[in-house]
Amino acid sequence: MNPLILAINAGSSSIKLAVIDGAGARLLDMKVTGLSDSPRLHINAVQSALDCTSVEVAFMRLYNELAKYPRLTRALVAVGHRVAHGGADFPTSVRIDDEVLATIQSLSTLAPLHNGSALTGILQARRHFPGLAHVAVFDTAFHSTLPRRAREYALPAKLREQFSIRRFGFHGISHAWVSQVAAKFLGIPLSQLRLVSCHLGSGASVCAVEYGRSIDTSMGMTPLEGLIMSTRSGDLDPGILTLLAASGYDAASLDHLLNYEAGLKGLTGTADMARIESRAAAGEAAAQLALQLFAYRVRKYVGAYATALGGMDVLIFTAGIGEHSAGVRHRIAQRLEFLGASLDEDRNRQAAVDHEHPVFEISANGARCRILVVATDEERALAGDVHRLLKPVQAHRTLPKIAVAVSAHHVHLSQASLEILFGPGHQLTQLRPISQPGQYAAAECVRVVGPRGHLDHVRVLGPVRQADQVEISRSDEFILGIDAPVRESGDLAQSAGCRLEGPAGAIELTQGVICALRHIHMSPDDARLYGVKDGESVEVKIIGGARPLTFSEVKIRVSTQFVMEMHIDTDEANAAGIGDWGESPLVSLKCTAQLSRRLGSKT
Repeated sequence: MNPLILAINAGSSSIKLAVIDGAGARLLDMKVTGLSDSPRLHINAVQSALDCTSVEVAFMRLYNELAKYPRLTRALVAVGHRVAHGGADFPTSVRIDDEVLATIQSLSTLAPLHNGSALTGILQARRHFPGLAHVAVFDTAFHSTLPRRAREYALPAKLREQFSIRRFGFHGISHAWVSQVAAKFLGIPLSQLRLVSCHLGSGASVCAVEYGRSIDTSMGMTPLEGLIMSTRSGDLDPGILTLLAASGYDAASLDHLLNYEAGLKGLTGTADMARIESRAAAGEAAAQLALQLFAYRVRKYVGAYATALGGMDVLIFTAGIGEHSAGVRHRIAQRLEFLGASLDEDRNRQAAVDHEHPVFEISANGARCRILVVATDEERALAGDVHRLLKPVQAHRTLPKIAVAVSAHHVHLSQASLEILFGPGHQLTQLRPISQPGQYAAAECVRVVGPRGHLDHVRVLGPVRQADQVEISRSDEFILGIDAPVRESGDLAQSAGCRLEGPAGAIELTQGVICALRHIHMSPDDARLYGVKDGESVEVKIIGGARPLTFSEVKIRVSTQFVMEMHIDTDEANAAGIGDWGESPLVSLKCTAQLSRRLGSKT
């Protein structure tokens, strides 16, 4: 039998266990649901009532049931655990040791409904399977790509640093999974899609996914921020908390109120959306209000994130409520036609998804924005991450180091733009070759002008391209007064614009200004040597700089035309303490990098 992974997903109201093979096939499904009110045990498709008083008892019952499948348990090679909060310490999955356990426990106060259950599952699993590798897969990891504008709170820097206050986001495993499934269903690379993913279950969140990267999400430092949830309040005026504190509520009672007694339960007395919908249909005012508030809050976030993305190609509904409630989907999708998201009511009522048939389209024919119901599968996502992490790779000492090149701001021009800026018939003058074959720094320079300021003597790189492209750093953004997205070279749709000035004329670019995503050029032979593939994201350790630094989300780019080299911008070079690069746009330095850990593909 192929090596198997046991995936453990401890949520706020359920515990799921699945045995999954290397191809992603589910060989066994077990779960306990309704932990907060009426627990039930599910073994594959069979369910029964469960006398269960705690998470500990639920896990013990699940492990007792698992022991009835010795053929599967003997083939297990690792256990993957979903952990809600990884904080800033874990931007990717890690093998669990005592230090990792202690950190997860220290974060439990920030995710009391989740991290505690995950810890219970980890401790029991380590006792049941002491000889297996145990891996923590974090909900927060997918959101490690949040830009600062979406990540930071408007509090004094001293407080933010002292208490590690920032937005982390959650449900990342689910948002990443359904985004990938949606892209596959549509036959469009994820790197070309702008998605808004609505994970609506006992816990609920919305995520803006721009070309495979999370750029904003409704949950924040804790899973309390954002949408109304089963027992959690979601967004509140902070003044409410100071009012309650002044009235005698202490930290513990506030925590209990906001996590366990608020949300749908606080509005109606029940946390069960199906019951709320039935009571609303029977005319109960409190249930009707709860439905209206829940859907309205989701719709507001969808609209906000469509704006943040500069448009929305796909709207996804997933998780318990998102997959099963046609009524809630209908209420959320109301008045989104202006975004191109038109719902087909018949399809919406007919929608049904499961692990074998994970996608059902509910958008109207010809809708500019596709609306999909997608079955989330956090267990398969967990297992895939565990397989990738434990996949044997060659020791670092056997692999050559990778040269690092710092890319200062520069411009690529089309022939038409070149002639506007430098005169009819003008051809680029090669100043010196740069590392990638056929490319060179040209003698020509331009001025880049933004709403606030300008950059002089910005080098043009040759040869000419089909489209104009300006690559700048975050620091350059503030000089120019523009907001440039982080993108791969050539991915210019909905990017920023600027004015380019040359000795013979000027042009106004409506798009084309980006901050280049850090990347490594590799030949196919290099990629095979490192065990990576085109489009994969990896983690890279910089060696030789004044401040050793590890970069995550480094894109692998493979072509027969490439020479192996890592490219970072000037801000990233400063962060790593890499030396002076002068004015040259692409200069190899006396500094190298090594792949320190492989991450899952984001495309």
